[in-house]
Amino acid sequence: MHFSATTLVAAVASLGAVVTAQDKFTYGTPNANLAGVVGANKNGPTNPDTPKLGTAINQTSMARLVSVNSIDDWCTFGPPTENATIADSEAITVAYCTKARNNARVIPDGTITGAHFVKTPLYVQVMALGDFTKIGFAPGDMGGELDPHGATNMGNPIGGNVTSNVSGKDVFYEEWMNFVAANEICIRVCIAATSQVSTAEECLHTLDEMGCNFVMPGNYADNVFDTCDGDAAYPPGDFVLPGGGTSTFVQYFSSVYTNTANGDVQTFVNGSPDEVTPTAAYSTPATSNCQTTSTISNGIASLVSGSSSSSSSLSKTKSSGSSASTGSNGSSSSSSSSSSSSGGSSGASALTVSVFTLVGGLFAGAFLF
Repeated sequence: MHFSATTLVAAVASLGAVVTAQDKFTYGTPNANLAGVVGANKNGPTNPDTPKLGTAINQTSMARLVSVNSIDDWCTFGPPTENATIADSEAITVAYCTKARNNARVIPDGTITGAHFVKTPLYVQVMALGDFTKIGFAPGDMGGELDPHGATNMGNPIGGNVTSNVSGKDVFYEEWMNFVAANEICIRVCIAATSQVSTAEECLHTLDEMGCNFVMPGNYADNVFDTCDGDAAYPPGDFVLPGGGTSTFVQYFSSVYTNTANGDVQTFVNGSPDEVTPTAAYSTPATSNCQTTSTISNGIASLVSGSSSSSSSLSKTKSSGSSASTGSNGSSSSSSSSSSSSGGSSGASALTVSVFTLVGGLFAGAFLF
């Protein structure tokens, strides 16, 4: 049922009173063998057949195979040319990795100023801050979202694939999402599903204007590099209501595109234009067993000149964090929200931000119950 803004505000205001009792997502037993976990998409023609470390450094590579393995071994998609916006290049973005791997481009040392790797039973996730103009982003670019679907279901980027070895072996995964901007990057790879939540739900790809903190809540502190275990977050956009029901935010947008298969011009509409938009996720999942690292670097002092700027210096950014459990304390480059949580707390303050924003009705969106 689609409720009015007045009804919505009342419902979410009531939700604020019980959010602390609903801070942990319960989702059943994770299973890496369920449908939708292991990738079925064809590996892109510019990609190597399998992920591999130690491949040649090529800063003009068009490979689109991303791997997310650890705090110092992960990749992201980024522009293939310098000073580019994601809006203009999302379909042709390429892989950039912290190490020389996958025939991809290498992220120069000094680019990343903070990074957080979290492994949960349902997904692995990286949240990173830095100066990503060094890998082609236009200064100030608010960025966008990349995923294995895209408007034509051919992927953004087309032929992009993602792997992880957190299971003990390299696996191509079906569902993933990568939010990128000039100063912030986050990526989630869904590694398991349950009878209650699918990988498509936990790696939801339709909230591309909401930003990292909303879609992938967690620790976005700069000048810290750490690895943590974590609880799985609620699926992006889900809000738990009093009595146990769930409301799901649906971002409104529409577009017109040409179907490459038959040439037909088609219109895609998502959500509704007459509702308001929250600015923070329902909660920030708790983390534990965090281990800090002083910095991450590949030691490549001089990268091959190509489509991204190279760095000849090795940054030695020191962390100021500890091994305590951590919540979110940053803000998304493509969202006006910010949330803060620590330890096992779940972001009652984040929901308070949502309630005030909902009352104000400052943004266009949809909230479906």
